[in-house]
Amino acid sequence: MGYRFTNRTGGVSTGAFSSLNLALHVGDDPARVLENRRILGQEVGEHQYMEQVHGNRVVIIEAVSDEHPTADALVTGIPGVALAVMVADCIPLLLTSKVAVAAVHVGRKGLMNSVALGAIAAMREIGATQISAVIGPSICGRCYEVSQEIHDEVVALHPSAQAVTAQGTPALDLPARSEEH
Repeated sequence: MGYRFTNRTGGVSTGAFSSLNLALHVGDDPARVLENRRILGQEVGEHQYMEQVHGNRVVIIEAVSDEHPTADALVTGIPGVALAVMVADCIPLLLTSKVAVAAVHVGRKGLMNSVALGAIAAMREIGATQISAVIGPSICGRCYEVSQEIHDEVVALHPSAQAVTAQGTPALDLPARSEEH
């Protein structure tokens, strides 16, 4: 089972969304977004999106649909079906096994509510035993400035997420935390 990270090139969106914008929720022309998704589909085949909400809901996909389930993790055991996760600063976490795959949206809230562990549990429920993880591009600890209160809340549960910005202000390094598992 393979994976792919997209970038901004190769699509039809213009202006601030140029060019392979896949997000319907950012104000781009929906017709262009759907064309971009069609272009991606030519490369990856059938693929399923989710309506991400920084929660911990995991949805098992039994059939690809134009409906986007409200969730922050999708899991499927259907061969050939790709799962999409969209991020700006958050971590796109892709999990693979011989029988199932998952796409997980892991930000600060996702780390705190264990959405990745929920996705792993769902994969195990459908028979996955050996699970591999790939972390995609995301914000780094020197750039992810947060309030002292948020910093302290996260670091209390996940000490290795502790970071500071180049200016010495509180920050979080979520990818460093994710690599521990």
